[in-house]
Amino acid sequence: MVKRGAIVLISLLAVLLGSCSINKMAVNLVARTLSSGESTVFTGEEDPQLVADALPFAMKLYESLLEQTPENEDLLLTTGSIFAMYANAFVQTPASMLPASEYEQQQQALARAKKLYLRGRGYLMQAMELRHPGFGEQLRSNELEQALAPTEVEDVPFLFWTAAAWLGAFSTDTFDMELLLGLSKPIAILNRALELDESWSEGMIHDTLIAIYGSLPQAMGGSQEKARHHFEKAVEYSGGLSPSPYISLAGTVSVANQDVEEFRRLLGQAIAIDPDANPDNRLQVLLAQDKARWLLDHVEDFFLIDLEEGDQS
Repeated sequence: MVKRGAIVLISLLAVLLGSCSINKMAVNLVARTLSSGESTVFTGEEDPQLVADALPFAMKLYESLLEQTPENEDLLLTTGSIFAMYANAFVQTPASMLPASEYEQQQQALARAKKLYLRGRGYLMQAMELRHPGFGEQLRSNELEQALAPTEVEDVPFLFWTAAAWLGAFSTDTFDMELLLGLSKPIAILNRALELDESWSEGMIHDTLIAIYGSLPQAMGGSQEKARHHFEKAVEYSGGLSPSPYISLAGTVSVANQDVEEFRRLLGQAIAIDPDANPDNRLQVLLAQDKARWLLDHVEDFFLIDLEEGDQS
């Protein structure tokens, strides 16, 4: 994410990047500054729309830097992850909230989100290939164990975001047979990240696995028991300060079981979290709570219930 001290550098880059004589060392310096991950300028923001408007510029800036430093692993990670985050928070999620009357607009947005996810995955796979030569070819050959065995704890952010971008693309188009048939690969990558450091980023890996095990059919590896296990771990590692685990469990297991009481209880817990309790993660909390409120307002879309009776519960 962009550091506060890098704002002047960003302004200068708009001019510098147009020059063929730009010094590669200077570009690397700026790239390291931008990809250090130490700032909360975006993640701590209280105005989600401000971030939505700012991220496209940052994304293109990162891509411009990568043209000069294509082997900068940290910048590849930052670029790939920001494409995945933007696709999820500001393209796919708003599309999922559109009414049925805007079906065509929804499909266009989902197609765009898919492209953004895959673009992000491309940068992340490039980073993994630099870190572990042959990684991509081994995945294509279904040699998952050989590809993942050399990875270490330092690879966890790369592994997580590669899997997240991959799974995100599939979630926008579950009829894409290539993504469907290759679904075991991002799941294996995610489980390897879990094996290396299950507490990473306040339990974000567990959080993602809730959605996977909670939404997949049993024949494809889905398991409500595993989803609930990862829910408990995600809540534990986040200190109960992230709404996402509650929303993930409600949107998958509660809906599958048609348990509207659990659905409402979990979403209520998500909304009750104070966004200022973890200022560094304020943006994620606010975005997740918006989704939780929308889900509660559209409960009839997910449950076969008598609304009058349901509203009295």
